[in-house]
Parts: sequence; C-alpha cells; structure tokens
Amino acid sequence: MRFIKKTHYNQDIQLFKHQGQLFWYGALGVALLLSPLVLSDFYLGELSLVFIYAIAGIGLMLLTGYTGLVSLGHAAFLAIGAYTHAYLLAQGWPFPVSILCATLLSSLVGAIIGIPALRMTGIYLAVATLAFAIIVEQVLSHWVSVTGGFRGMAVELPSIGSFSLDDSVTFYFLCLFILTGCLFLALNLLRTSTGRAMTAIRDSEISAQSMGIHLAYTKTLAFGISAGFTGLAGSLLAHKIGYLAPDSFTLLISIQLLLMVVVGGLGSLHGVIYGALFIGLLPQGLALLRDTLPPALAQIPGLEPGIFGLILVLVLIYEPQGIYGRWLKIRSYFEEFPLYRKATHKRQRSYLRTERLK
Repeated sequence: MRFIKKTHYNQDIQLFKHQGQLFWYGALGVALLLSPLVLSDFYLGELSLVFIYAIAGIGLMLLTGYTGLVSLGHAAFLAIGAYTHAYLLAQGWPFPVSILCATLLSSLVGAIIGIPALRMTGIYLAVATLAFAIIVEQVLSHWVSVTGGFRGMAVELPSIGSFSLDDSVTFYFLCLFILTGCLFLALNLLRTSTGRAMTAIRDSEISAQSMGIHLAYTKTLAFGISAGFTGLAGSLLAHKIGYLAPDSFTLLISIQLLLMVVVGGLGSLHGVIYGALFIGLLPQGLALLRDTLPPALAQIPGLEPGIFGLILVLVLIYEPQGIYGRWLKIRSYFEEFPLYRKATHKRQRSYLRTERLK
C-alpha cells in the first residue's frame, strides 16, 4: 500500500500525486508514441477515433461530471465544430486558424445556450439541450447554401502549408497531441478557483452560493468550455469522416457521449479515457466477433446494438461508478489484501444541511 506524506499545501493541486503516477503515465506516453511502428493503418484510425471521442468526453465530463449539469445536446456542438471547420477550409482558411475559429464558435454558442438553461436542472435541462440538438439538426438539413443540406459537404484534406496531415500516422499524432493538450488544460482548469467552483455547484448549489460563488456565471462558463472542447473534437471528426451529412450528428451521438462519461466513471478524467475506449472500440470488437459466430447467430438483425445495450445496462446496474470505479476497487483490494473490507467502497448518500431547504 502506498502512503503519501503531505508536507505542503501545493501537493493537493499537483498533476502527479507521486512518482509512480509519473512513471506509468510516461510509459503510456512512450507506448502511444511507438504505436505506429507496430500497428496497421486500420488500428491507428481506430485509436484516432478514440482520441476524438475522448476530447469530446472531456468537454461533457467538465459539464456533467464536475458541474452536475446533464446535457443530451452535445452532438449539436460536435456538428457546429465540424461544419464550421469544413466550411472555413473550403473558403481557403488555414487549418490552424479554421480549427481555432470552429472551437471558439462552438464555445460561444454553448455559452449562449447556457444562459436560458440556468434555471433548469435534472431532466428539464436534459430536455432543453435535446431540443437544441434537434434544432441544430434541422438547421444543418435546410441551410443548403452553407451545409449542403442532405446532399452533404465534402471536407478538405488537412494540411499546414505544404505539409499534409492526411495520412493515418500523421493524423494519429495530430489527434494524440490535441488530446494531450486538452487533458492538460482540463486538469489545470480543475485546479483553479473556477474548477473548484464548478465542483461546489455540483455538490450543492445553495452551499456554493452561500460561499460567494456566482452560479449564473459559473454555469454559463461551464457550458461554454464544454462546448468548446466538443467543437474541437468535431473539427477533427470532420476529417475522420471525410464527408459531412446531417445524419452523422443525430440524437444517438449525444446519447453515446453521455453514456461514455457515465460508463467510464463520472467525476474523473480517467473515466473519459476508459469511456472513449469503450465507445470507440466496442463496435469494432463486436464486428470481429460476428465473423466467428455461427451463421444463424451472426445474421441476427441488430446484434451489435443489442450486445452494446446489454453491456451498458449491466455496467450501470452492477457498477454505477463506472469502469474507473471498478479499477479503483481492484487496486484497493490488492493494496489492502488481506485486510480488505467489502464495505470500503460502499456507496453512501450524505445530505448537506443546506439541501433540506429544497
């Protein structure tokens, strides 16, 4: 078992809690950098998609996992980032400027949407964001002069000057670099007063307000930051898809993003990575599994969605803390063996005194 002896206050906000974390994260980084040497283009493409999902998951985790605001409309921010980036590239804008503008526009729209949603919580907020996603989908379908409508919109090949980013290895490193930067930004945001205010609002709005936290400002900022991360992911997803159409950003994408952070583990950026691996790689794994099943079983319509839904239901019933929560329990078991107690991670609902006023 590892005991961390804290000798100064800055240890509470350090990115790495101990040298072991620094070693293992460094080893993971080296493994990801060397992956193109041993993986084919197909697996590099799948990992790139996982990185893109993880970037979008960071945005939704900041909103749902750390601020406590549920959203079913993040497919709309994904679409705004993708279409804005593709449109600006078609107009001759440089790749870095285009992706930056798409991110900023998504963030601005998210902040604007967050303003009328300030008085909503729970299911009402989810329905409101769902309505916004439907509105954006209709706009994409009928604004033919910009989006191409149902005909779709081709995406220009990514490049910086004369350097092409189109091949699978270069695009893999681009997604990895952006994901690393987003994780660094999110971790540093959570260490600031703004991040602590977001967490306080999630735990108890009345307590946060009594401590002087401006609820409207913090919630609006959380919506804007979350939408910005998701719009950035949409810009990269546009190049991954290659051709944009309104049916690429349906309600199912919003549900998948929400399930990604829930199954991965709410309230943890580790859960984002676990959830992205789950959402990104499971469909391909099920497709490979279909090839090994008997023909009578493999040809059942809707086999992949059925298995996908079954796994999600089982995770939500038997492990509500997500995949990361299960990993923490496994690690605690081996650290505390043979003194491990089953009630160590038992969920207990605690009520603050301020919550009695609701």
